[in-house]
Amino acid sequence: KTEFPIPLGLASTWDPSIVEKASRVAAMEASADGIRWTFSPMVDIARDARWGRMAEGAGEDPYLGSAMAAAYVRGYQGSRLDAPDSIAACAKHYVGYGAAEGGRDYNSTEISEHTLRQFYLPPFHAAVEAGTASLMSAFNSMNGVPSSANPFTLKQVLRKEWGFRGLVVSDWNSVGELIQQGVAADGPTAARKAFLGGVDMDMVSSLYHDHLQQLLGSRQAMPAELDEAVRHVLRVKLALGLFEHPYVDENAAAKALYHPESIALAQEAAEHSLVLLKNASGPGGKALLPLAGGIQNIAVIGPLGDDSSFPNGAPNGSGPRVSFTAALTKRAGAGHVSRFKGSGILDGSDADIAAAVAGAQNADVVILALGESPDMSGEAASRANLGLPGRQEELLEAVVHTGKPVALILFSGRPLTVPWAFEHVPAVIAAWLPGMGGGPALARTLFGDVNPSGKLVVSWPRTVGQEPLYYNALNTGRPAGDVDLTRPPIDLVSKYVSRYLDEPNSPQFPFGYGGSYTSYSYGKSTISTSRLSATELNKILSAGAEG
Repeated sequence: KTEFPIPLGLASTWDPSIVEKASRVAAMEASADGIRWTFSPMVDIARDARWGRMAEGAGEDPYLGSAMAAAYVRGYQGSRLDAPDSIAACAKHYVGYGAAEGGRDYNSTEISEHTLRQFYLPPFHAAVEAGTASLMSAFNSMNGVPSSANPFTLKQVLRKEWGFRGLVVSDWNSVGELIQQGVAADGPTAARKAFLGGVDMDMVSSLYHDHLQQLLGSRQAMPAELDEAVRHVLRVKLALGLFEHPYVDENAAAKALYHPESIALAQEAAEHSLVLLKNASGPGGKALLPLAGGIQNIAVIGPLGDDSSFPNGAPNGSGPRVSFTAALTKRAGAGHVSRFKGSGILDGSDADIAAAVAGAQNADVVILALGESPDMSGEAASRANLGLPGRQEELLEAVVHTGKPVALILFSGRPLTVPWAFEHVPAVIAAWLPGMGGGPALARTLFGDVNPSGKLVVSWPRTVGQEPLYYNALNTGRPAGDVDLTRPPIDLVSKYVSRYLDEPNSPQFPFGYGGSYTSYSYGKSTISTSRLSATELNKILSAGAEG
């Protein structure tokens, strides 16, 4: 119930301890309601921002992804899986799902064994090493073999090489979908291929329930194989203590939800997840952010200016929330903040845009809150275009053309391609979808009560045509080197290299990028010529030894 930033935002903290604490809160709240198994964490490596499920993971780097995967498992499962406030983790989607062709969800993948082992498998291995109770087999076919019927990944790698002893559950109907993927003609064949491939539990399709007895009777599957699959399932149930303690206190849930410590952690996580993408200096040489005290009028404009999780208003039961505009009003003072919607996420009118522009003209500074709605990222939410949806780009440009100082906050489950904004807006923050603590976190950050510390875990593209885009790509034999990629090739040296004719190779912002309000300067080094006395030297050495 306590809503933290989306996993992409949590990963942007680069702090596994925050992820572990957030997962512990989720485990305590879920277990109090009788839920002892979660289909999380998603540890797919994601290199393509078109893929909506990038929002659910830790980005493009296998080392960071491994650290986050282990943190989720530790948080969910605690020190003992049979503790009443622990839940079983499920690392998903095994494996290679993040390489979906065209960034289109449920699509096939082609991954060499080198790339599989170097990039896509390590986060799953880290989850197994951390003790995850289960894994989920993915929807995708990989190299022509569906992941839910792949004995190489499910048996050779997972069981033999890694020694995994927990259970493997199929993704939603992925056993039944073996028929559509063309490797099974009917239900019995799909059940046999998934079962012999290494899937212990069939989610939703009912094909195991309908056909396993028939497969055993016809000797297409052996009783010993069934015993092993059942053993994997029972081992997790026993480890959870479900047989000894099958019931929960029906009054426990109300006591476990929305602890003040949990809400404070959600805000802390949001504060650490925000990535300062741009903070340019103005005519006076001072950056726009943090906002100075004494501002008389702040205009909050955009469809996501209240609550990015519930753009149309939070429903009952969504917890103790403070909207961004309310948090900003509290921080700036009553009467200093005005609110204009400007447009919807996907729609808008000329009148709404005109009203927002008028509001901007009367403001000292404008905060633009633009981006995606929550349902525009995640599962079944792939996008072929990564710009601002609807009329938001039009709203953005109209407000900026007023000449007022503008800080843009981008709410999204992926990087968005907004090159005009990065050229013309002085300050830009990637807020992702920051959860219930996002409003106060943003207000504190804008006024400098918090110094932005988030860093990108995905490369931010200039244009969708660069996707897939990631920092750790293999070298090419024709690197661009020192060629000027900002203009078309003018000679043979600049033509026959790995480049685009109409766009630089580099991302808008690289993996690991993120600014802060701190400024640094480097000067000429000097060496002190003073001599230390023996007494002073001993003091320094003693302090070092004690430290």
